[in-house]
Amino acid sequence: MIRNVLGSVLALAGAAAAVLSPFRDWYDGRLGRHYRVDELFTGITAGRPGPLGSILVVFLFAALPAVIGVVLRSRLLVAASGVLVLGFTVLWMVRQGESVGSLTVAGDGSGLGWGVAWAAAGGVLLLLSAAVMPGRRAAGRRSVRGGHDRPYAAPGSENPDTWPPTQEPGPSVQTSTLPEPEPELYTGPDPAERHRPGADPDGRDTAPYPVVPDPDPDPGRGPASAPDADGRPRG
Repeated sequence: MIRNVLGSVLALAGAAAAVLSPFRDWYDGRLGRHYRVDELFTGITAGRPGPLGSILVVFLFAALPAVIGVVLRSRLLVAASGVLVLGFTVLWMVRQGESVGSLTVAGDGSGLGWGVAWAAAGGVLLLLSAAVMPGRRAAGRRSVRGGHDRPYAAPGSENPDTWPPTQEPGPSVQTSTLPEPEPELYTGPDPAERHRPGADPDGRDTAPYPVVPDPDPDPGRGPASAPDADGRPRG
């Protein structure tokens, strides 16, 4: 958070210095906004351009990515703005040196002025702010590491049924890898015998059975006659 605020302050300060530099003396008492944009590529002349044709438009264009980069917390945009500001400043110095033969710094204002220093300082501040700012991707990684968005760790093999920690909406279905217990063997009476007529509650059969006569041991004798009064069989 502190790095983000410090980088934003440096970026805005650098962009402001770059935009205000054309309103200061650049060389031999001549303001920066008195140089035309095309003179950066064709050479310095004595003519004075209009408001939209001066190098002020160039520095406004170069400082715009810095403002967008601060809003979006983009280090790339801020660094690109610093490169543009320094690039236009160096290009002007090359053209000015070609025009006068050499660049000088004098205390009476006959050489390089404060406008060039402001432009160069603005470019350096923009590059420094890009190095200080953490950026959106680095801030997102720190929030995942130190915040509540830390991903859950997979549980060990001793508790396999607790993964994943969250469940998608829908019917709750939980599977288990534990073996199912074997059913116990039933050793009591047959349940079918308990419901048979004549069976007591304990399963014993108490229904009367029909009496079947014993078979005749000698089928050739015919039917046995009843014994007489003396106990001897008849005929």
